[in-house]
Amino acid sequence: MTRRKGEITPSGFQREWPRHVELAAAKVRGLKNGAIVRRLANTLSIAPLTYSMRRDDSDFVVFCFSKPQDAEAFAERFSGKRLATGSRR
Repeated sequence: MTRRKGEITPSGFQREWPRHVELAAAKVRGLKNGAIVRRLANTLSIAPLTYSMRRDDSDFVVFCFSKPQDAEAFAERFSGKRLATGSRR
């Protein structure tokens, strides 16, 4: 498998942003809600990408952070759930 220059590899993603916080997709949907969440996330140590997951017939958006205190603050502010390190890959 080839990678483009500057592309984040799965191992690099886990190494740089190992703290993951899931939010219900409904909290991120819509222009207003998405802008509020993204505005706060951009002030923290967030990864340039998010990913989605589905569990128990519910959709979630997962934000990844490099600093544990940023992940904790984000989870508290939006009632998110911290995921175990390495939960995606």
